[in-house]
Amino acid sequence: MRPLVITGVGGFVGLHLAREAASAGRSVFGIGRPGEVPPHLAGVVDGYAGVDLRCEWPSTAPRDADVVHLAGLAAVGASFARPQDYIADNSAMTTVVGEAALASSSGGRIVAVSSGGVYAAPPHDAPLDEGASVGFSSPYVVSKILVENQIAFYRSRGLDAVVARPFNHFGPGQGPGFLVPDLLQNLRQLPEGSPLVVGTLDTRRDYSDVRDVARAYLALLDAPALTHDLYNVASGTARSGREVLAAVCAALGRDSPELLVDPARVRPADPPSIRGDASRLRGETGWRPRIPFEQSVADAVAVSTA
Repeated sequence: MRPLVITGVGGFVGLHLAREAASAGRSVFGIGRPGEVPPHLAGVVDGYAGVDLRCEWPSTAPRDADVVHLAGLAAVGASFARPQDYIADNSAMTTVVGEAALASSSGGRIVAVSSGGVYAAPPHDAPLDEGASVGFSSPYVVSKILVENQIAFYRSRGLDAVVARPFNHFGPGQGPGFLVPDLLQNLRQLPEGSPLVVGTLDTRRDYSDVRDVARAYLALLDAPALTHDLYNVASGTARSGREVLAAVCAALGRDSPELLVDPARVRPADPPSIRGDASRLRGETGWRPRIPFEQSVADAVAVSTA
């Protein structure tokens, strides 16, 4: 089993991936921005380098390793205010990863993480497979499509590299700016008897547990041979924001509050329902989600109160 290099190891997904990989017996080398190993990675990674991945690949990284490339700017909303930063930074990091792999000639596999958010809005409730149309809905999406094309370039130069497109994922330790942690924070701050101010909670999205997503990346690394260059990571089930709120309230042991819709928070162009089709990943690697949605919510709540 090759060592594993994880870029963006200090982030939400990176931590869970490092834990899953270490539990599976892999030696993990992390790349992040802090100069020292983040405390929550102590005892999980066997090596670490804090570098600006836009500019350099660490000389201390193992040369015979597989790579999961997670590093990058990832907040969709913020990308509208910083479009060129998203495009330039995410592209530059991918160039550094690809050039380092070419230089090492190790034969390891690269899994580059894109996003299920690159797809155009589907007709009705049709599940989105890898052949679905792409919609350039944000600078973040533009940067991810660029990254995917860069990976295709490096694949043409002989690298064993694939792209993963994960749909929405959450779980223990996720920070603010996403539905579950934001609902948790707002519910805890809500005065007794007051309504919860929200945007629309009627749109439906495909949610997976971050630990299942981490296992999907490892499954792509471990497969002896892959017949495609692109793989969705998704549960295949769409849940509304109201369902998510009900699960969070149940985990908190409280009733769902009255809701007050703030029109300023409603995005009229949001597709009513999005769900992914991960049949390709399941068929080639045997991966499937293990953690029930309600358990994911309960674990997220438990960690946030610890």
